[in-house]
Amino acid sequence: MVNTINLETGWLNELQGEFEQPYMQALKAFLQAQKQANKVVFPPSELMFNAFNSTPFNKVKVVILGQDPYHGPDQAHGLAFSVPVGIKPPPSLVNIFKEIERDLDIPRPSHGCLQQWAEQGVLLLNATLSVEQAKAGSHQNRGWEAFTDAAIEALNRDREGVVFLLWGSYAQKKGRLIDTQKHLVLKSPHPSPLSAHRGFIGNGHFSQVNSYLQQRGLEPIEWGL
Repeated sequence: MVNTINLETGWLNELQGEFEQPYMQALKAFLQAQKQANKVVFPPSELMFNAFNSTPFNKVKVVILGQDPYHGPDQAHGLAFSVPVGIKPPPSLVNIFKEIERDLDIPRPSHGCLQQWAEQGVLLLNATLSVEQAKAGSHQNRGWEAFTDAAIEALNRDREGVVFLLWGSYAQKKGRLIDTQKHLVLKSPHPSPLSAHRGFIGNGHFSQVNSYLQQRGLEPIEWGL
């Protein structure tokens, strides 16, 4: 996984020390053991840090926090909620697109690849950056959460005016790491079919993000794909 750390320079400057920590060494050993046992792990190892490499540290405007990578074939490519072009958008992503359509009158796209968001400064960060095929949550509590906590802490400490979108109780637990005097935190239920109609649909987060960015003299996010 991290023999040579393929991480964007700004993020590497912030997080380099994490790779020396015992938890990260244990995580590396766990992932190597998974590979030796011929377990299928998503996303491919070269895409595990895709969120960081697609959205440099100094370019982050917005953080959307997910939980796990998708655990079906060809779905996960290292960006939370996103799937590659040609893969059917999962239900949570469909509900995200529904809210964008309702909020901003932007038609739903024909694909579910959010790379364009990432390149505009939307960090699409899962709390856990790997998963075993067909086993949701299988790599939780192995160390990834400490690493992604460190990433959020770095943004909180060294940046100002980042918008954090915390959808659902799992993401909202990370809210303890964020200084709401320095950053904007928007919370709502999760976009999954189980909870989307309890307040995700109608949350207006996408227009609120753009209003906040424009108030700070920054380019708004083009949410259309």
